[in-house]
Formats: sequence, C-alpha cells, structure tokens
Amino acid sequence: MKIRSYRDLLVWQKAMELVVECYKFVSYLPKHETYGLISQTQRAAVSVPANIAEGHGRDHLGDYLRHISIANGSLMELETHILLIERLGYRPTHETEPLLARCSEVGKMLAGLSKSLKGTH
Repeated sequence: MKIRSYRDLLVWQKAMELVVECYKFVSYLPKHETYGLISQTQRAAVSVPANIAEGHGRDHLGDYLRHISIANGSLMELETHILLIERLGYRPTHETEPLLARCSEVGKMLAGLSKSLKGTH
C-alpha cells in the first residue's frame, strides 16, 4: 500500500488506538488527579500520534526523524505515568500490563519507522 498520508501509517493508527485506551484508563482515577496524572497521561498519549503526523508533514527527513524521536520520548513518558498510576494503587497490574504491552508495540513500530527512514538516505 502506498503511504499517501500519515493516516496510512500503521504506527499512527496504533498510536491513536493507544490514546483512546489511555483516556479510558485514566477516567477511573481520583478527581484530585485531574490536573496531575490524568492530564499528564493524556497529554503524553496525544503527543505520540501528533508528532508522527507532524513529522510526516515536514519537508526534510531530519525533521521527520526528530519528530519520531519526540514521539518515542512521549511514549516513554506515557509508560512512566502508567507505572506510577499502578504504584500509587490507582489501577491494578492486570489493567496496566495490556496498556504497557500496547506502548511496547508502538515503540517497536516507531523504531522500525525510524530505521526505515534512515535507510532511504
């Protein structure tokens, strides 16, 4: 399949699914975390597909790779928030593990995209 848009990228699609899952995941957190962990987790999650899309829209490969790197950094931040939510006892391990597995999947796909882009030049 020809990639015409960032929306055609499987990694972007998976990252969007991850955002939806994260929004559902944090919806059960205590209200006093609204401007703390809830907001931070949502922001980090949204940053992943947003940076993939922004990078894809750039004219220069270096810009694209930089945005993929930023997306990966946001993914690591997201994983940290999920682990913290678990450690604080807000959500049990059996609920965090599938989300962390999803993060890992997106991370591997980002690494693959980065490697593929580097191979084009």
